[in-house]
Amino acid sequence: MLYIGSLVLQALLIVHCIKTGRNQIWIWVLALLSFAGIIAYVAAELIPELLGSRATKRTVKGVKKALDPQADLRRYESEARMGGNVASQQRYADELLKQGKPAEAIDVYRGALKGLYEHDPDLMLGLARAQFDAKLPAEARATLDALIAANPSYKAPEGHLLYARSLEAEGDTTRALEEYRVLAGYYAGAEAAVRYAELLVAQERGNEAKQILHDLLDHARAAPVHYRRNQESWLKQASQLMSGL
Repeated sequence: MLYIGSLVLQALLIVHCIKTGRNQIWIWVLALLSFAGIIAYVAAELIPELLGSRATKRTVKGVKKALDPQADLRRYESEARMGGNVASQQRYADELLKQGKPAEAIDVYRGALKGLYEHDPDLMLGLARAQFDAKLPAEARATLDALIAANPSYKAPEGHLLYARSLEAEGDTTRALEEYRVLAGYYAGAEAAVRYAELLVAQERGNEAKQILHDLLDHARAAPVHYRRNQESWLKQASQLMSGL
């Protein structure tokens, strides 16, 4: 059985070698050296290719992050303290936000928003995110207002969504609904439409919410597979909300 298995593996690797256009010397190595040829081919051709693939790199990165979730945070903190440049401060603040430390992120973002970068839109958007996550929606909205005032041509759908959510959290339902209505018409993902429908339902406007959800789910059915995969949780939420109306 071992001998038969080696013959099958040799044949598969020879086919792989031909189809991928590798040096044809490998065909003779695989055909004549049996196990030694298989080991040589795997070590020299397949393993380096596997280790260099994006999927493998993502997997390795994911494993490292799972084993030491604070590693990136420590590295970015060290870079921000030693380098002190705006790019390193922004990376550190972004990571603080990812790690669920918005209050600390606010301080770092504010420290970076000075001099030439006083009105940097990406930093201001990061600050607004941190303020919202720190349950300071009024401050988040004020930051976004200042961002647009200083950068009138800046466009960021995520910032627009954050603005609508801030208005909703403040209790300004009328303005929040208007922002969500605009967002639902152009936002690439399903989140804006679902949040819009949820707020309509909360305002006892179920028929309007049903139409929004119907359009969203119809669009999703006709959309590419990767869209449905990426938006799976929001589409599931939309279906559940629709079933309750």
